[in-house]
Amino acid sequence: MQITKLVHLIEEVKNKPNKRLVAAYPNDSHSIEAINEAVKLGLIDATLVGDEKKIIDVCEKYKFDISNFKIIHEPVDTKAAAKAVALINDGKGDILMKGLISTDKYMRALLNKQNGLVPPKGILTHITIVENPNYHKLLVVGDVAIIPQPDLKQKIVITNYLIKTAKALNIKTPKVALVAATEHVSFSMQSTTDAALISKMGERGQIKGALIEGPLGLDLAIDMESVEIKGLKSEVAGDADCILFPNIEAGNVFYKSNTKLSKAEVGAIVVGAKVPCILSSRGDSAKTKLYSIALASLVAKN
Repeated sequence: MQITKLVHLIEEVKNKPNKRLVAAYPNDSHSIEAINEAVKLGLIDATLVGDEKKIIDVCEKYKFDISNFKIIHEPVDTKAAAKAVALINDGKGDILMKGLISTDKYMRALLNKQNGLVPPKGILTHITIVENPNYHKLLVVGDVAIIPQPDLKQKIVITNYLIKTAKALNIKTPKVALVAATEHVSFSMQSTTDAALISKMGERGQIKGALIEGPLGLDLAIDMESVEIKGLKSEVAGDADCILFPNIEAGNVFYKSNTKLSKAEVGAIVVGAKVPCILSSRGDSAKTKLYSIALASLVAKN
C-alpha cells in the first residue's frame, strides 16, 4: 500500500527488522526524545556517542529510560562525530544521525577522505519528504540543503534518488516534476534546458521507473487548476510525487515556506553515503527527527 502520510512511515518500518542507529553528539533533548521514541516504537536500536553526563541529565529531566541506549562517552563534538562514523565503517550501524553538532563539522566527518562514509566520486544529496496539509499526497523533494548549484550530472543523480525514495513509499511509478521559473525552454535559463534534457532521458528510458516532466513552473507541478488554465497536456503536471529543484535557493525557500507558513511536517535524509544519514537542524522538532529516523530506517539496507 502506498504511504500517504508521514505517520505511515512508522507503521511500515515497524514490520521490518530493527536498524542500528548511531547518533553523533546527541546531547540535546529533541534528538534524544526522537531516538527514545523510535526505540520504544521498535524501529531501531540506538548508540549515542556524546557527553555521557549531559545525555544522562537529559534522560533524567525528561524521564527517558536510559537503558534504551548504549552510550559511548565522548565530550568533544568533532571526536564524537568521528567515532560515530567509525562505528558505521566497522559495520556496527545502519544509520548515522546528527545531534547537537554543527552541520559543517558533521559533514566533515562524513566527507573525510580516509575515514568518511562517501565512496570515491560519490555524490551526497539531501532528500526530503514533505506532508503539506494543502497538497493531496506526500512530496519527495531535493536538493534543499547540500548541493548549491547542481550541474546536469548531479541533477540526474538527485532525480534517481528521488525516484528510489518514492518507490520506497510504495509509489509504483513516481511522477517527477523538474521545476524551473517557466515551462518554456529558454537557452538563457540553464534550469530549463537541463530539465528538458532530463525529461527526454526519462522518455527514452535512460532514467528508469518514473514519469518525468520538465521544465515546469511550481504551479504546474502541483496545481491542477493551473494546468487546466494553461492547457498543458501532461501525466505529471498537477500531480507530482517528486520535485527536482534547479538550485539550493529554490529548494530551501520551498522547504521553509512549507514548514513555517503551511506548518508542513517533514522527514529528511542525506543519501549517497554508505548508509542513510540524518541531517536535521539542531532546531528541528522531535517529531521531524522521528520521521527522519523512520525514513532512514525504511531506505537502509537490510
